Amino acid sequence: MAQVKIFGLKTQLEPIRKELSDAIHSAVVEALAYPREKRFHRFIGLSQDDFLYPPDRSNRYLILEISLFEGRSVKAKKSLIRALYRYIGDATGITPNDIEITLFETPRHNWGIRGVPGDELNLNYKVSV
Repeated sequence: MAQVKIFGLKTQLEPIRKELSDAIHSAVVEALAYPREKRFHRFIGLSQDDFLYPPDRSNRYLILEISLFEGRSVKAKKSLIRALYRYIGDATGITPNDIEITLFETPRHNWGIRGVPGDELNLNYKVSV
């Protein structure tokens, strides 16, 4: 499982939502061998008053928070982070200085999906990549 929250200024997110979602999803699919049909993205567009960031960031500044089942290797997680910077930059022109990424891993038994705990799900993909 990979659920993505994308925080940014609403005025900046809205025009690039599709390109940004496609870029993020491509990175997740590539780095985590994730099924292409599984996309879980939530865009959280904030007003200037509700999104404070340092002066060395532009108004295109983004925060990505990705919740994952635990079990991916350090290599896979680093690959994901690198792919996110590459794909987002290529698709939107947003520079690495304006992107911050946090991966949150939790045990599958801490998830509830389709009526069962996550560790009881039959997945069509591998978590241990």
